[in-house]
Amino acid sequence: MTSDTDTDTDTAGTAGAARSELSYEQARGELVRVVQQLETGGATLEESLALWERGEELARICREWLEGARARLDAVLEAEAAAEEEGEAESDSVADDDDPTA
Repeated sequence: MTSDTDTDTDTAGTAGAARSELSYEQARGELVRVVQQLETGGATLEESLALWERGEELARICREWLEGARARLDAVLEAEAAAEEEGEAESDSVADDDDPTA
């Protein structure tokens, strides 16, 4: 016979895999619902703790998505800055070649 604890552990393991596959929007939407449930009250202590833990996990997922997005934006901005610097260097080089006094 399986105890409730065994079932909870199995479910948590399966849910852990699914959590990492959530999109930012899915995680944020679920986090909003969890916060609303906690704010309305009425849950038992055990249910509230489970909601809190789920909320922490969802917040972590959202944070990872946002950090990843920030890293991607930073990489694009760095690449654009490097391309601009390269373009300016080439422009200066061409101008020097065309200048008869140089």
